[in-house]
Amino acid sequence: MSRINTNVTSLIAQRVLRKNQNQLNTSLERLGTGLKINSGADDPAGLIASQNLLAEQTGINNAVANAQRATNIIGTAEGGLSEVSSLLTELQGLTTQAANSGGMSADEIAANQLQVDSILSTVNRVAQSTSFQGMKLLNGNYDYTTTGVSTTNFSNVKINAARLPDNQSINVVVAVTQSARTATLGYTGGTLGAGNAVTLEIAGNKGTEQVSFAGGATVAQMVTGINSLKNATGVSAVNSSGDLGLYSTGFGADKYVSLTTQNGTFVPTAAKAVGRDARVTVNGAAATAKGLSVSYRSSDLDVSIDLGTAFNTAGNDNFSITGGGATFGLSSKVTEGGKASIGLAAVTTGSLGDTISGYLSSLGSGMTNSLSSGNLVTAQAIVDKSITQVSQLRGRLGAFQKFTLNSTINSLGVALENASAATSAIQDTDFAAETSNMTRAQILSQAASTVLAQANTAPQSALTLLRGG
Repeated sequence: MSRINTNVTSLIAQRVLRKNQNQLNTSLERLGTGLKINSGADDPAGLIASQNLLAEQTGINNAVANAQRATNIIGTAEGGLSEVSSLLTELQGLTTQAANSGGMSADEIAANQLQVDSILSTVNRVAQSTSFQGMKLLNGNYDYTTTGVSTTNFSNVKINAARLPDNQSINVVVAVTQSARTATLGYTGGTLGAGNAVTLEIAGNKGTEQVSFAGGATVAQMVTGINSLKNATGVSAVNSSGDLGLYSTGFGADKYVSLTTQNGTFVPTAAKAVGRDARVTVNGAAATAKGLSVSYRSSDLDVSIDLGTAFNTAGNDNFSITGGGATFGLSSKVTEGGKASIGLAAVTTGSLGDTISGYLSSLGSGMTNSLSSGNLVTAQAIVDKSITQVSQLRGRLGAFQKFTLNSTINSLGVALENASAATSAIQDTDFAAETSNMTRAQILSQAASTVLAQANTAPQSALTLLRGG
């Protein structure tokens, strides 16, 4: 080297040494933290992707926690409903026993009524005391609220599930496109002939009975005789302008009326007739109807309604669901699609039953359907309806827990595994590769240091020229 003011060789060696030192420092940082990306400069695109994935992991973890909390809430409600179900089974036994009035004394019936009162009180107590973190679950606290429900057009409106937008209500439009019918047949022969005594076998959904009429019996007398058996057969009779009409006591395709002449001359308009179910749409989609009972289920609405007889004609009406229900967030982000809602109807004695037969509270002492009232058929119908309502609620909760919550937890677990694996691939240090990089950087740094030392001494060769002069 013949120039000493600018040591180019040293500058090159310094640059290479600095580069190797930076690589060594980067490897040491990655090995020390276990992270391949420690700042945005390490990998800008990778940093963005990893942070998004970390946010996704946090959301998934919270969604799993939400689903597990929901499972605990549903399990608590199920425990209370199980006890109510057992109490109703006991109540059914007492009601059935009271029907044996010929074999039971008044004192025994009174003693059974005390048990009935205790059961009713306990049902209410369970409904009021079943709670989770202070929130009562079975007293209607998590039932849906509605407005605009016409008591003439609708009865027994049950909102089982509804996904409501934030702070908004949803409108439910019920349209009847075909009315429901009772099973109907008739007799147009008028008063029976003087010598025409007839015996008829009348059958309906409740049973089969025989009724006899003497010769000369009028249509009005036939109506009275047939209606006296209405509770046993499920068939009622009316006098329609001198003609006899026979009708099932309920609406629907599963209702029927059958009439067979056992003796005499009696020719009905048909030997058997069946009813017809209503045809209904809810929010424009076809609903399932059984007689006047309508049910509709979609991803965001599950509702059951009984149509009033005044609404059993082509037309439409609507009401709004304004709030309520138990809503759980089951996705990593807060979206309408990520919500799952379910309604928990009250299981108090004033709620179990329906408007047709009555409510469970009417079985109490001094009430309309107590054991001593003589209305045991109605009491039995109320108990049966209550048992069905509780079992259906338990079934819905069980399905929600198994297929919505548990399946969501399983799905979120898989999503968490994949998100974690993707994050690790982007962000975590590969120790095998990085230790190799560190070793290489160490050797290169040492080599660069040696070269730098030699480059710094190279200008001394200029002194030999001076000495030679």
